Amino acid sequence: MNIAVKEKLPLLFLLAVSLSWGFYYQGKHWLNDYGAANFEWLYLLDALLILPLLCFVCIKDKKQAAIKAAVLCGLAVLVGSYIIPAQNKFIWQYLESGRYLLLAFILLFELVAVLTVYLAISAALRQKSEPELAIAKPIQHLLGNGVTAELLEFETRIWAYALFAKHINPAQFHGELHFSYHLKDDAKTNALGFILLIALEMLPVHLLLHFAWSPLAANIVSGLTLLSLVFFIAEYRAMSRRPLSVDNNNLYIRYGIYSMRVIALDNIACIVRHSGYVARAYNNKRYNFAGHPNVAIELRQSDNTIKYLYLGVDQPQAFIDCIQSRIQKL
Repeated sequence: MNIAVKEKLPLLFLLAVSLSWGFYYQGKHWLNDYGAANFEWLYLLDALLILPLLCFVCIKDKKQAAIKAAVLCGLAVLVGSYIIPAQNKFIWQYLESGRYLLLAFILLFELVAVLTVYLAISAALRQKSEPELAIAKPIQHLLGNGVTAELLEFETRIWAYALFAKHINPAQFHGELHFSYHLKDDAKTNALGFILLIALEMLPVHLLLHFAWSPLAANIVSGLTLLSLVFFIAEYRAMSRRPLSVDNNNLYIRYGIYSMRVIALDNIACIVRHSGYVARAYNNKRYNFAGHPNVAIELRQSDNTIKYLYLGVDQPQAFIDCIQSRIQKL
């Protein structure tokens, strides 16, 4: 079995047992003796015994398996608090009180991300190395390569560009020639508009929800809105600092704050100018903020099912000429 698929099995198992036990507990049918056999230990065995064991079986890195097991078990407790009827909760009442521990874990996750940003960017500035490598290396050293590490890298990248973007120079990124994309169709200006819109609506919406619905709902919505604001600020500041780069062997696609994609030049079958809308499909990937992509790339061999890449670049013809000239030298 593919390693990436195998690592997703615990999450799929949690979804499957949550749905099946949700149907069991919430209905009155012969399976649960018409509501008389809604025992909490049925879901507890799957969620807090089999699930963590499955994490350790499917994930080779035991440290990563332990972290994933803790997160998924916390989610299972949250799900159980909704699907198990209140009159059948005995042990679950004590487990639900652990939600504060889960909240502390999430806050610790954010703190680690911010601290990693500070140390990574400081190291990158001192050593003149690529900032993203400085971010990725300590995380991969701590968690290895996996879903959890990728998530923390993404989170760290958000805080890096939200807080320390002015210290990041595009010339620090790996590659010989760099190309920008933030000016195409006023992409950066549009992003700034979204940021201002989110910032202006936060207070009125919070007050409306506070008095019209509930203070708790207002706080939750405002918290999520604040996180989205941080995301858009990071995206806005990364646009002009994370370039598309080319060296003698590879094309490095960095777009906004999302993970970098490395494409070998000898795997590029065709690169041409493009115009018009590109529909979503399983075998294509669009890197474009505004308008339509203006560069199309066809790969000889698919990169994780991706066969076609569509990019929006400020200087499309110069970008195409650069790649074609380097392909001819291979």
